[in-house]
Amino acid sequence: MLRTNRGLAKFFFLSLITFGIYGLVVYCHISEEINTVATPHDGRKTMHYLWIFFLLTPLTFGIASLVWFHRLSKRIGNELKYRESDYGFSAGSFWGWNILGALIIIGPFVYIHKLMKAMNIINDAFNKEHFAA
Repeated sequence: MLRTNRGLAKFFFLSLITFGIYGLVVYCHISEEINTVATPHDGRKTMHYLWIFFLLTPLTFGIASLVWFHRLSKRIGNELKYRESDYGFSAGSFWGWNILGALIIIGPFVYIHKLMKAMNIINDAFNKEHFAA
């Protein structure tokens, strides 16, 4: 079963306590889970986050990370539409909240909250489809 219990507070505090390692693990799980859920019907693959974080982001001076989050957010938004969810999430959420929202300091936290909630919705729908007893 895919995880459906992600939240901002847990992400923030565990990332703080583990010096960011928990955040890396969560993003790795999200990249794997979106592939599990969406690839069968959209035929795409999201690159594993560790490749982005350790290899491509340093080589591209951070641009690869921006592109990865843009594509991930777009794919999650498309998956929400595919599953007929009315929750609003898209690449615009990434650029609006995570990038521009950094100017008001709380923007990135709003983005992470929206990302976690979107993945919880998608994973819950997938679990109900595939693991219903």
